[in-house]
Amino acid sequence: MTVFQAIVIAIVEGLTEFLPVSSTGHMVIVQALLGLEPSEFTKAYMVNIQFGAILSVVVLYWRRFIQSLDLYWKLLVAFIPAAIFGLLLGDTIDLMLEDVTVVAVALLLGGVVLLFVDKLFKPKGLEGVSFPRALGIGLFQCLALIPGVSRSAATIVGGMSLGLTRTHAAEFSFFLAVPTMAAAAGYKLLMGWRSDPEIFSGDNIGLLLLGNAVAFIVALLAIRSFVGFLTKHGFRAFGWYRIILGLLLLALVVAGADLNMA
Repeated sequence: MTVFQAIVIAIVEGLTEFLPVSSTGHMVIVQALLGLEPSEFTKAYMVNIQFGAILSVVVLYWRRFIQSLDLYWKLLVAFIPAAIFGLLLGDTIDLMLEDVTVVAVALLLGGVVLLFVDKLFKPKGLEGVSFPRALGIGLFQCLALIPGVSRSAATIVGGMSLGLTRTHAAEFSFFLAVPTMAAAAGYKLLMGWRSDPEIFSGDNIGLLLLGNAVAFIVALLAIRSFVGFLTKHGFRAFGWYRIILGLLLLALVVAGADLNMA
C-alpha cells in the first residue's frame, strides 16, 4: 500500500463512516479501483482506521460521555448482539469483504429502503434511549455485518423504528460506533499480529497512524454536516445515491470488469 492509496482510503472512511452509505462498502470499492492487492495488512488497515473516525465522536460529544454511567450501560447492551454475531461469522464477513457484487446488491437494496424510511417510520418524538430500545438498535446493527449495508443506516433506521427522532437516533448511532468499531479494530489488529507480526512493523505502522489522522479530521467535518442535512432533508438523497452507485457497480460486474478483491 502506498501513501497515496492510504490517504484516499482514509478520506473515504472519514466521509462515509457516519453517513448511511456504508463506509466499508466504499472502502472495498475504492480499494478495487486503486488496484490494491489483497493482503492481511490491507484488511486490517480498512478496519483500524475507523479508530480515527470514532475518535471524532468522542471529541465532538465529550460532554455526553462524562455525564453519567447510564449511557455506557446502554451502549454495552446495544453492542453485545453485533459482537456475538461478528465473532461467529468472522470468516464469512472476510469473504464478503472481497466481493464487490455483495456490496453492490447491499447498496441497492439499502437505497430502496432509505427512499421510504421517512414515511414508514413516523417518529414519536422520543429523545431518550431505554434499555429495550438500546437492545433493539443493537439487533439492527447486526445487519451491518454485511458489507454495503451501512452500520449508520441500520442503527439510525432501527432507532427511528423504535420511536426516536432522526436527530437522536443519529446521535445514539454515533455513540454506538465507539465501542463497536473500537472492538472490531482492536480484534482485527490482534488477529493480524498473531498471524503475522511483521505486517504491523516499519512502514505499515506509519501508514496506520497517517490513515487514522486523516480519517479523524475528515470525520469531524462529516458528522456536523450530516446531522444538519439529515434533520432538514431526511434520507431520500442518500437512498438515491446508494441505488445509483449499486446499479453502476452491478453494470460494471455484468460488463466483465474485475472489481473483486480476491
